[in-house]
Amino acid sequence: MTDQRPSGPFREGDRVQLTGPKGKLHTITLREDGELHTHHGVLFHRDLIGQPDGSVVANSSGHEYLALRPLLRDFVMSMPRGAAIVYPKDAAQIVTQADIFPGAVVAEAGVGSGALSLSLLRAIGTNGRLVSFERREDFAEVAQANVETFMGGLPDTWSVVVGDLADELPRQFEDGTVDRVVLDMLAPWECMDMVADALTPGGVVLCYVATATQLSRVAEYIRGTGLFTEPLASETMVRGWHVEGLAVRPDHRMVAHTGFLITARRLAPGAVPPEVKRRASKSSYGDDDVEKWTPGAVGDREITDKNLRKRVRDAQKAADGARVAASARGGADDISTDE
Repeated sequence: MTDQRPSGPFREGDRVQLTGPKGKLHTITLREDGELHTHHGVLFHRDLIGQPDGSVVANSSGHEYLALRPLLRDFVMSMPRGAAIVYPKDAAQIVTQADIFPGAVVAEAGVGSGALSLSLLRAIGTNGRLVSFERREDFAEVAQANVETFMGGLPDTWSVVVGDLADELPRQFEDGTVDRVVLDMLAPWECMDMVADALTPGGVVLCYVATATQLSRVAEYIRGTGLFTEPLASETMVRGWHVEGLAVRPDHRMVAHTGFLITARRLAPGAVPPEVKRRASKSSYGDDDVEKWTPGAVGDREITDKNLRKRVRDAQKAADGARVAASARGGADDISTDE
């Protein structure tokens, strides 16, 4: 793999992000004879080669451009996509919550457009191993191209397997040899038994799912296996701020819900976790029993008839008091205007 240099003077082959006069971004790959043509003029690549990161260069018309190597987040948000990407905010949480460490052996499914793969590859370092599983060959090709573009080549620590995780995971790893498993797929519960076999005791499984129903189902399945610790679920929202002089306020737009993260750790063979005391809840997903969808089943607190009657009386009493107070004011609050 080509040596990736995140710092130092620009050299031929580097990707550079240019910010133009009105904030418009251009991403180029430097070539000795390269040129960037815009309606503002021509910027010659040779004027950038040898300059330090963060330089400002002018084009043929005198318009200035700020030149910086794109950060991983910049590349991910602008790279070609075969599938929806894992946003940088979620990728950062995945690396932390799954505890992806240098030298880790990690399995990932699916690879999508390679956004998460880039973060995982950075986290495992030069001594780790990442195996990414993807059902669609065209998505795998896009992901490999994106990783190669950003990293300057395909890392020796990475391999992409085209196929179903449930079928391919046992072929790639012996039981108990995987440190971390990250699942970005529609139905992660379908392969949770294979994941349990592959994980080393204490290893982490993390699932990235889009909807609350997926979150609920995978949590209940993990609990039902008896092979993992109690699953933990979260989501991450990022709100930017406008900071300019005295105009300091939240941005009008924010990156809100993109997906849920749910993690659990593999128990040692034969270990039985301490019982978690919780309110009784029906957790079956059978479609033939409508009665199971009750407030208690979805975690809402149910109120007794006696308590409800008391609350109705309290509400009526408060309304009566408001009417008495209004009558005492003698309609002073009512204003009429005669023309």
